[in-house]
Amino acid sequence: MFKIFKFLKDHKLQAVLAPLFKMLEALFELFVPLVVASMIDNGIKIGDLSHTFKMGGVLVALAVVGLTFSVTAQYFSAVAAIGVGRSLRLELFKHIESLSYKEIDKTGASTLITRMTSDVNQVQTGVNMMLRLFLRSPFVVFGAVIMAFTVDVRTALIFCIVLPLLVIVVCGVTYGSLPLYKKVQTKMDRVTLLTRESLVGVRVVRAFNRQKQEMADFGDAAESLRAEQMRVGRLSSFMNPVTLVIVNLGIAAIIYKGGFRVEEGSLTQGQIVALVNYMSQILVELVKLANLIITMTKSVACANRVNDILNLKSSIEFREMVEGKDGNSKSTSTAEISVPRVEFRNVALNYNDSGDNSLDEISFSAMPGDTIGIIGGTGSGKSSLVNLITRFYDATSGEVYVDGKDVKELGKEELRCKIGVVPQKAVLFKGTVAENVRWGKIDASDEEVREALQAAQALGFIEEKEGGINFKLNQGARNLSGGQKQRVTVARALVRHPEILILDDSSSALDYATDAAMRSAIKKYSEGMTVFMVSQRASSIMHADKIIVLDDGRIAGIGTHDELLESCEIYREICHSQMGDNTSKEVAS
Repeated sequence: MFKIFKFLKDHKLQAVLAPLFKMLEALFELFVPLVVASMIDNGIKIGDLSHTFKMGGVLVALAVVGLTFSVTAQYFSAVAAIGVGRSLRLELFKHIESLSYKEIDKTGASTLITRMTSDVNQVQTGVNMMLRLFLRSPFVVFGAVIMAFTVDVRTALIFCIVLPLLVIVVCGVTYGSLPLYKKVQTKMDRVTLLTRESLVGVRVVRAFNRQKQEMADFGDAAESLRAEQMRVGRLSSFMNPVTLVIVNLGIAAIIYKGGFRVEEGSLTQGQIVALVNYMSQILVELVKLANLIITMTKSVACANRVNDILNLKSSIEFREMVEGKDGNSKSTSTAEISVPRVEFRNVALNYNDSGDNSLDEISFSAMPGDTIGIIGGTGSGKSSLVNLITRFYDATSGEVYVDGKDVKELGKEELRCKIGVVPQKAVLFKGTVAENVRWGKIDASDEEVREALQAAQALGFIEEKEGGINFKLNQGARNLSGGQKQRVTVARALVRHPEILILDDSSSALDYATDAAMRSAIKKYSEGMTVFMVSQRASSIMHADKIIVLDDGRIAGIGTHDELLESCEIYREICHSQMGDNTSKEVAS
């Protein structure tokens, strides 16, 4: 929780003024019992109405001043808490964006969502409560004890017995509930996961008629969360009744002992009322303090969970980008390159130390302007291979070179600006088609957007939509078909004219005719680019300058289509299974 305090640095003034005004309010509150005692002893008891009304006016004045200070303090604490929440969310989102695929895969999307929403909200509430009550409640409690001693030392000794008992109860409940709140948040992760999976996969759930099973699974998770919340709730609820019993016993002791002192003439009736009021103030503040501790316990548990993410270091670190005199990253033109655009040297990849390597002994090179086809069975490592070029993952061993430089020696912008990627799963964002395409090149003109869409065979159906390239896509682009989404994502990669274009099974939802037309258009559009085409279809990559055949993470063959038909049995089997005996290039044209 203390690490979260650094986010208060932009709100230092509010963080100081909020507790200051709360303590000023508490200070005026501590004078109330003395005013009431004076009203009783010097006004009501002797029938002095002037003094009684005078003290009544003082009470009203104290109430007005206290209310003003209280509202001011709550305003400052709210401003500081909301600012901390904003800064924390921004920092958390920024940090998550910096993590590699490895850490995101390991943590899980549902956990990250819970950290960013529920946990941060709880931390924000904790900061708000802390600024308002963390100093005020202890100040009132100890201030009431001190003021009680100014009234009567012998009777005030009861406070010295009551206060330690209350501290023991509060600390005991806090110590016991902290680990339970961590379990509650873990259960919340499970509920968030099931909710997210069910909403994202709602069509699959309904297609397989799994609604009842999904509801049952969600019900079990919700029941487990409820049971854990009930468990921690029972422990937390133990605090208020126990503190009430202790304080009320203290009040009874004050009245009992004070009665004898009044008979002796050592105390007045007003002083007894003042002592009871001070004990009541302690009771009220301890109830507030109990609620504060419960809230802070939740906040500390949530803050620790947020810190776990902030302390998570990315396994991939980029060097600072090399800048030229004009401030732009240095890039080598195609004409200047005499080395392979991309080169793999004995590369191996292992995901999260999961046993067998996903890739092993991968070595090949691709020159500028080459088209490299990558084919293989499911799970053979096709996507893993191209993910190493972009450094979405780092090779476990071996080296990957781009323009003769190890990718680990390149800055993030320097590397990623060279590459255009079409991921295996088409992902588009809410907004217009043009806005989505401009993710590839933020300053692309409408004409450039149309050219990229034309090359991706998407301009035809886009122009038929209302607004053309300004057609609004809804969340997840569900108002486009799967093939249409794939073509728009291809256009997004093409518009930036990258030096390296990676098409990761980007035509899986297209028919053969559209696939062939798109490949032909991309070949003209991508002149000079090094293109990597990952596909399950032999027809999609058979015209490539070089075809890499993967089998169980290893290279089973490298060569042209004709060469592999002669030398690679796995490639030959793939072609025969998809096209029969018609495996010539002319058939696919």
